[in-house]
This record gives sequence, C-alpha cells and structure tokens, in this order.
Amino acid sequence: MCGIVGAAARRDVVDTLISGLKALEYRGYDSAGVALLTDKGLERQRTKGKVRDLEALLGTAPLAGFTGIAHTRWATHGAPNTTNAHPVASRDTIAVVHNGIIENHESLRAELQAAGYEFATQTDTEVIAHLIEQAHARGMDLLAAVRHVIPRLHGAFAIAVISRNEPGRVVGTRRGSPLVVGLADGEQFLASDIHALLPVTRRFIYLAEGDVADVKIDSVAIYDEAGAPADRPVKQAHFSADAVERGEFRHYMLKEIHEQPQAIADTLEGRLSGSHILTEIFGVGAKELLSRTRAVQIIACGTSFHAGLVARYWIEGLAKLPCNVEIASEYRYRECVVQPDTLFVSISQSGETADTLAALKSAKAKGYLATLAVCNVPESSIVRESDLSLMTRAGPEIGVASTKAFTTQLAALSLLALELARHHGIDPQRYEALVRQLQTLPGAVNAALALDGEIRQLAERFVSKQHALFLGRGTQFPIAMEGALKLKEISYIHAEAYAAGELKHGPLALVDEEMPVIAVAPNDHLLEKLKSNIEEVRARGGELYVLADADVAQHMPHANGKMITLPPCGELIAPAVFTVPLQLLAYHVAVLRGTDVDQPRNLAKSVTVE
Repeated sequence: MCGIVGAAARRDVVDTLISGLKALEYRGYDSAGVALLTDKGLERQRTKGKVRDLEALLGTAPLAGFTGIAHTRWATHGAPNTTNAHPVASRDTIAVVHNGIIENHESLRAELQAAGYEFATQTDTEVIAHLIEQAHARGMDLLAAVRHVIPRLHGAFAIAVISRNEPGRVVGTRRGSPLVVGLADGEQFLASDIHALLPVTRRFIYLAEGDVADVKIDSVAIYDEAGAPADRPVKQAHFSADAVERGEFRHYMLKEIHEQPQAIADTLEGRLSGSHILTEIFGVGAKELLSRTRAVQIIACGTSFHAGLVARYWIEGLAKLPCNVEIASEYRYRECVVQPDTLFVSISQSGETADTLAALKSAKAKGYLATLAVCNVPESSIVRESDLSLMTRAGPEIGVASTKAFTTQLAALSLLALELARHHGIDPQRYEALVRQLQTLPGAVNAALALDGEIRQLAERFVSKQHALFLGRGTQFPIAMEGALKLKEISYIHAEAYAAGELKHGPLALVDEEMPVIAVAPNDHLLEKLKSNIEEVRARGGELYVLADADVAQHMPHANGKMITLPPCGELIAPAVFTVPLQLLAYHVAVLRGTDVDQPRNLAKSVTVE
C-alpha cells in the first residue's frame, strides 16, 4: 500500500518528491512525509492525512535539499498519526522509508533498547533506522551499514535510506516488495513504482529480489543478495502515466482480462514472506482480531458476492469457522443474529456500492468483532468506514463487467482464508503448501489466457442462442454463477447457473439439443460427482461444453459440444483460473452479437443507489 520516492540531484528535489508521492496516491495511505539533507543537516516534515496536507505544511515551513526521501504510509504497526509517519529517523543521522513488514521487530526493538536506543514511534520501521545508525556509528559507510542490517530483517520490505554524513547518496534494497531505480543526467532516483518517476525519467532499472542499489548523483551501482556487483538491464518506458488507455485492445474489457496475471501478482506482492502470509497486511491489530474470530459474515453485491461465495468454501474448509455470505441489499433489511466474535467482511470493487456501504454502517451497531473491507479503491467510503482493509490492487477497471477486480478479490480472499486457517489450527505443512500454490496463480492465469483463440471459435456457436445453462460444484458453483452473469451482462443472452447436483431438481427439464450447457470441471474431490451430472445432460442430447483440467479431460464425458482443456492447477487457485475462459467466452459472444461490450445497456460501473 505504501509509496516510496527518493532522489539525489544537483537541484532541490522537494517538488520531485511531492510529485512522486501524488502519483502513488492511488495505492492508499494515511500519512505522508519527507526527509531532506539541508544546510542544517537531516530535516523532516511529516503529517497525518494526505499529500496535500504535507504540501501545505511545506508551504508554511519549507525545506530544500539536493538529497531526500519521501513516503506515503498505510498503518500496520502503530496508529496512523504524525509520530508514526515516515520517514523514521535515528539520532538525527539516519532516515528510513519502508514498505512492507518486519516480522521480528519486537526482538530487535528489545535488543536496541538494551543498547541504549530510545524509540519515538510504534512502527516496525524504527528498528531498521536504529540498526543502520548503529552500524554507521561503528564506522561503516551507508551502503555497508544497509548490507550489514539486511540479513537481520525477517519479512517483506522495500527500503530507502539517507545519512546526514553522506549527502548525494540514497541506498535502497528490496525483498518481497517492489523498488525501481530511475536514471537521468546528473540526478538519480528510487521509487516503489515507476509512475512516481515518469515526469523526470523514462529509464529504469527494476531491482531483483535481494538487490541493493547505491544511488548517487552521477552513478548507480547494483549489488545482488550475495553482495556481488549485478548488471541489471536498463528498461525504457514507452508508455505514458495514463493507465486507462486501451492500447492494442479493441475493448477495455479485453485489455482488463489480459491484465489479470499482473493484477493478481500485484495483489500478492509484499504480502508473502517465504511460505507464509504477513498477517499485518490487514491492518493494525489484525493478528489479535483474526485469532479471536469465531465466525465470519460476508456481504457483497453482484460479482463481489460470487467472490464471497468462493471464500465461504475456503474459510469453512480451511479455517473450520462458520461463514455466512449474503447479498448486501437483503442483509440490510432483515433482522440478523450475530454470533460472538464474528468478523464482518464487506467486498466491493468501487468501495462506494450503496447497499454494501449501508450494510456496513448498520453492522457497526450489531456487535461484530471488527469490520474488514476487501476493495480496489483505497480512499473509498467502505475502506474508510472499516476497521481493517485489504486492497486488491486491480488498478483502474473501465469495463462495466468486472474481470480483473473479481480475480484479484479471489486472490485477496484466499489470503484472508489462509490467515484465518493459520490462526485456527491448520496443519502447518498444508498451510505452507497452499501458500506456495497461491504463488503460482499469476502464471496459471496467464496460461489460461492462451485459450483465447479456441474460446473465440467456440463463441460462434453461441451467437444465435437465447439461453445458456452453467454448471459447477463446490468452489466452482460460484464461478459458474459468475460465468452466467458475464454472459448475460454483455451479450444479453439469458444465462443461469446451478449447482450441478440440482439438475434433477428442475433445471434438467430445460435441457435439449438447443440448450448450451457449460460445465466447469477442475480436478478436485467433487470431480466424480460432476461427471455423473454431465452424463445426465449428455443422455438428454444437451449441447455440452466442458472446461476441464488437463489431467482429467480425457476421462470426461462429452458429445455434441466441445471440450476446452485448461492447464493443470491446484484446488485453491482453480476458481480464478477457470474464471478466465468464462470471461473470454462472454466477451467474444458479445463482440459477435454486436453489443456495447464496455458499457452494456442499463448498467453502471459503481452502483451508488439502491
């Protein structure tokens, strides 16, 4: 969530630092600050609130310097206030900005306090500043001090550091959180996102995991995790800072479908350390709250509701906690019984969905343990109203029919489910295996996108249809619901989804040679049951289309339809992976039918009314 900007130049860098922070505001934050090497030494300005508040503060108490670092912070350790805002300093010599979480900060804090260091903040970051100052005071230069400290830090982080004793130098490093170097003539930069630096350079070096960057006014040196000089390629950015252009894609929806591997990777980045999840990503006090949670209530609307339904299977199956999922517009108008220690989770792409926001506000008076928002817009009402939050990092989504917002919601909710499971007794080896599986999700989604051509051909069979039936079991039942919703939203074909075991209880009456039936068939524990349901369709001459895991495709029944084979994937990530061909199917059918793909009739992107 946090943002980093650093600069070493022959000019005052304050405007560059502030401009960079403004470019990173989309990531969400609750405080902002700068540290500069000035004529008086190391000086800082920090404030709770927005970059505009920091800018106003600098207007009344200006700073100027040729070397500086700046930060926007989303609180994880310590309340969101000026005292805990970054940059964090040590003995007026070292200033640090930090994205990520230092898991062993408590033991390091105790060690440093015993050595005489006084702590001014509640942050985990302050231990980094004091450790670097300690090494620096023993005679190490800034680069050596940072490299000395890195092995002592457990967790995920990106760091930028300056020293009062070494003007014209910024040292940065990353492990699990992004950091890039920006190159220019007579000035060099660091940032957590290239968008912060596009106004000043288009040449970038992307630091690899464990890299340390020694950034000086006229030079940049990169060292790998072992300390050896590293030759990292310089990349030229050819795009503008505008993230909402269609580019080579015919529609925003198609662009956003293809952006999903990166969006999911962004949602996971900085939130995993090795084979476990960093609990603090949910906010201050998350560890205690998740440990106390005895039940979960999820509310959402539309596509977000489908994500919540998938999460229920995960939370109950992995964490063994009861989980209820409701449509927000129904929840807010009924009398509900709240079980003790229930975590209230609201899911919304925009964070402004009227029914979801109203449900969240009403929940505050009902005795829930805490409220958690899963959302794509950090400054939205739902995030501001919630105790905890987890951003999906999907980036701008222009198409009305949600795609990457949905799969990043699944990624975020899987983090929540796994963390609840870790705090409620899941076998550690199973937990670690599932975290490793989650790390393969961006690649698996990218492999599913390779089916685009095959799905485009399949779409031709749907152009003249007026109805379609989608089937799934377990976590794939909500995915079937999402597939049906996408098809009806943008192609205007009437589509319904059913749990496959319900076929005999009514829907089978609709099946004939004119009814396309789409079945979602991953390689999971319900596969044999699903095969029986597919046989029921085949026996009645239904037009059957099966999305099947490659490991089981050859054993799946099919007749007058088609088999689409997906790359093998684990059961945890299968919902997101199997979503992709359903999105592509809806898109290509809509294009062939000539509908307005990005702005389907009667629908809006953010539903801010009942």
